[in-house]
Amino acid sequence: VTLIDAKRIERIGSPLVPDLLRLVPSVAVATSGPAGSLTQVRIRGAEANHTLLFIEGIRANDPAAGNEPRFELLNADVASRIEVVRGPQSALWGSEAIGGVVAVSGNAPGSGGTQGFVEGGSFDTWRGAARTEAGDAERGVSIGIAGQRSDGIDSFTGEGDKDGYNNLGLRVAGRYRIGPSLLVGAAGFALKGKSEFDGFDPVTFLHADTLDETRNKLAAGRLFAELGDREKSYAVASVSLLGSSNRNELDDQFLNKTEATRRTLALEGGHRFGTHQLIAAVESEREAFEARDTAFGGFTNQDRSRNHHSLTAEWRATGLGPLSAGLAIRHDLFSRFKDATSFRASLRGDLGSGFSISANYGEGIAQPTFFDLYGFFPGSFVGNPDLRPESSRGGEVSLRYSADRYGGSLTYYRQSLKDEIATVFLPDFTSTAVNADGKSKRQGIELEGHYRHSDALRLTVNYAWLDASEPEVGGGAQLKEPRRPRHSGSVALDGTIGRLTYGAGVAYSGERADTNFDVFPALAVRLDPYWLASARIAYRLTDELEAHVRVANAFDDDYQDAVGYRSEGRSIHAGLRVALGR
Repeated sequence: VTLIDAKRIERIGSPLVPDLLRLVPSVAVATSGPAGSLTQVRIRGAEANHTLLFIEGIRANDPAAGNEPRFELLNADVASRIEVVRGPQSALWGSEAIGGVVAVSGNAPGSGGTQGFVEGGSFDTWRGAARTEAGDAERGVSIGIAGQRSDGIDSFTGEGDKDGYNNLGLRVAGRYRIGPSLLVGAAGFALKGKSEFDGFDPVTFLHADTLDETRNKLAAGRLFAELGDREKSYAVASVSLLGSSNRNELDDQFLNKTEATRRTLALEGGHRFGTHQLIAAVESEREAFEARDTAFGGFTNQDRSRNHHSLTAEWRATGLGPLSAGLAIRHDLFSRFKDATSFRASLRGDLGSGFSISANYGEGIAQPTFFDLYGFFPGSFVGNPDLRPESSRGGEVSLRYSADRYGGSLTYYRQSLKDEIATVFLPDFTSTAVNADGKSKRQGIELEGHYRHSDALRLTVNYAWLDASEPEVGGGAQLKEPRRPRHSGSVALDGTIGRLTYGAGVAYSGERADTNFDVFPALAVRLDPYWLASARIAYRLTDELEAHVRVANAFDDDYQDAVGYRSEGRSIHAGLRVALGR
């Protein structure tokens, strides 16, 4: 698990959550162009739709966009905590948790204070945010809102029209304790964004300097009631609803759109006896999907729905002498394809003198997307309703050390993925989705270290090595997985000295494979390694007012995360923050 807390988020000052995820071991971030463009996150070599995202405790993968998380919409100014769990985790969190799980949340109710923030800088970029909290942790509410925009750059050749973006994020969380054993609460978020990008020429089908843009909306809410005491016996009932919309246009002309909803009902209960805890959960989910187009005269239109239910049981134990352990099993029942069962086991032992060793085994699943099952483009693609869920299994072993001011860990992991959903071309020159034969294989090493001298300095360092391959469709040798660096790492530091506060991060992404589809047949290419550095320094002018300067891509590295899509060079920004209360 990696935690990025509120201090590091604020002190580094990156505008989007994916910029902070680059500092996490074994996390590969690929942005198809400048900031705000389509952004994919791959953990430990897994696919982009194998990362499960929670926002304010709500499952947030977009069912209208291939079950991928919409990381490009995630404004960092509404985030106060980012947690990343690596490895297959479906036994605890369900479908899409193959590479890992990312959880993003804002300030908890009752944390106190009101803040406002504004920043402007290069590429005509502007940011603004405000948040406030009232009450306390038992009866309180927390609200945050943030927006940003940028003119961007031309992502194709650098000489065409600029590809900019804007987004708006809102989050809210509230809790109210009715009595000693009854707590009710609500949480929600709304994300809205528009991104301009260079797509493909409608005649040649080659990547070109076009006037494409996409408009995206994602919003969700959750209500819950908790009875009892989590340290003894408890029960939680919750309901959540998510809605999403993605609309694509070319030169202000509508092309197509997708919309989806996800309704989830859940009941969880637990009982602790001594050093042991038993937890059981049941969940019911219903998704509805709609697609509309004008480019193909409505032939790609879809109206689909599906149901999904799950049962989970978990056992946890701590204080077993030097040992801690856990087991979990989950059974998923799908209405449209084969059911799946996933398992997880973990064991940790203290060796003394600050050393410990841990081992984990986990399994993950990913359900086929609506497009994989039913998608249709005339003369191009036909979905396959007979697809099976993808499944993964793997384990890790980790040696850790922890002292008062410093610590670290060395981890080796190994995973395999079977029934991977891949695209194949048919004799009539159309394509479809199939479950590939063979297994995709991933293994790697993660080396992490941290040091904290005082409030003046907090330092983290990590390095990751990855070997990821997939079987060639139709049989043959293992092929290197694209957009996953073999070597990666980061250094991040932050601190405060008197009225001065600072934060900085440097992320390294090594050489990666990619595919150039602008030639026929498509050509495998290599993307150059790069260093991406950012830093922010702030000075408190008064007790309530702070001024800051921030630099992004400080080394002015010329890099691409996806072949053919340029990214911004060095940029400089300045801003003010006002804080009232605590």
